[in-house]
Amino acid sequence: MTRILVADKLASEGIEKLRSAAGVEVEVRTGLSPSELGGIVGEFDGMIIRSAVKVTADALAKTGRLRAIARAGVGVDNIDLQAATGAGVLVMNTPDANTISTAEHTMALLLALMRKIPAAHTHVLSGEWKRASFVGSQLASRTLGIVGLGRVGRAVARRALAFDMRVLGFDPFISGDTIFDGAVKVVRDVEELFKEADCLTLHAKVTDETRNLINRDAIALMKPTTVLVNCARGELVDQQALADALNEGKLAGAAIDVFPEEPPVGNPLLSAANVTLTPHLGASTAEAQAAVSLEAVDTLLDYLVRGEMRSAVNVVGLPAHFSAYDRSFLDLACRMGGILAPWCASGVRRIRLATYGSDLRKLTSTLSRQVIADILAPHIGARLNLVNADTVAKERGLEVDAVAHENALDYPDTVSVTVESGEGERSVEGTVFADGKPRILAIDGYRMEMTPEKRLVLIYNDDRPGVIGLVGKLFGDHGINIADMTLSRRERKALMVLKLDEEADESLLRSLREADEILDVRTILLPALHVEP
Repeated sequence: MTRILVADKLASEGIEKLRSAAGVEVEVRTGLSPSELGGIVGEFDGMIIRSAVKVTADALAKTGRLRAIARAGVGVDNIDLQAATGAGVLVMNTPDANTISTAEHTMALLLALMRKIPAAHTHVLSGEWKRASFVGSQLASRTLGIVGLGRVGRAVARRALAFDMRVLGFDPFISGDTIFDGAVKVVRDVEELFKEADCLTLHAKVTDETRNLINRDAIALMKPTTVLVNCARGELVDQQALADALNEGKLAGAAIDVFPEEPPVGNPLLSAANVTLTPHLGASTAEAQAAVSLEAVDTLLDYLVRGEMRSAVNVVGLPAHFSAYDRSFLDLACRMGGILAPWCASGVRRIRLATYGSDLRKLTSTLSRQVIADILAPHIGARLNLVNADTVAKERGLEVDAVAHENALDYPDTVSVTVESGEGERSVEGTVFADGKPRILAIDGYRMEMTPEKRLVLIYNDDRPGVIGLVGKLFGDHGINIADMTLSRRERKALMVLKLDEEADESLLRSLREADEILDVRTILLPALHVEP
């Protein structure tokens, strides 16, 4: 049974979908403090949160069975990502579900500023009718500067273009000079954006570089007629600097939906001139609330139930979505790591992974993580997976090389892994056939074609007559059936890979190792095959 904790308010559609999922048990407990959360979180496989609950390092001190956290929303600043990564807990968000709602709220605030709608509303309610006091400005022909051209920034740009605005964008992670077929110019210097914009809107993440991006120096570059909209994160703006600029007439207005502390008790913007404030409403539409809840549920169930990872935020370099092709090669890497693990009990110095074939290039670093996890997992007392494999490897001083080669080998897409351990160097090579099943093509240079699953015994022996008969007799004497056998020879030595119906007991393994013809014996247990439908 997969147990899921809903620790924040979630739309009813999301709760209903969770409860209707087969094999899933749901518990809703909101309003938990970090210490209260830490006391129960290890009892669950997954957790869904929004922005209210704080998932601190203390809350993740005893993760138990917890494998994943889904954030119903984009921002994950209420989660200690370092602690989650170290514990092997995947953190996922829902980057698409509230994009339209946030973009529309940005445009609504921009229109409210330019047409002085909040002040005009209050004016009419007071019984007055001085229309001349509320002459506004139209958006058409104005220059909109967008800081951050991610999903929301691009959605705002599209809507601004529909208002006949001139749109400029700044985003250091966009290499081209324009987006949308030249309709939006990308500037290389954010100061240029500050100088040119009549309207400025923020859609960036909070980092060391962007924290208090809008400060006194930035405001000094702007026109006094500029208006600012922030529907992203409150920490992007120096609150006092903005309040002073508004009160001193250095900016024409600001519309703010987000604050460093929410609610913004004592915030200087509460008493600033020409400001419109909303209580973090960017994603507060019925459509967005339902969509973000359903997407969080789908994302969490995909990972916990179906093993499909998407929208991961605490693992750099992973694809946003694993295709059936990707998952088949991750399964292969898992099995290759399992084959190499028995030689690594005395420690690992270096792991080298190489992929061959252009289709595997983007998956190379991910396959490397999977191999690390499966080689080390049997030998250390920590959970290892794609989330924390790189972190654990670095902490232990393990050298990891992952290289992608465009040209294929004997098969279109091939993976090779070599491990250097206290027992020397070992290697394995594999691929995935058209039937979706993994195949091992070589172990330590012994060529073969073997489907890696279930109970395996690897027997290295002198290549001389009678060895196969000896091995068969020993297994027969112990009542162990050999389901399949693969043989390979090189340089007067041979490798037998046996698939067994039952586990080989210690007395049988001891008998094999004591035989003069046998050089080495290793047992391996791999999962049964699961092929995508």
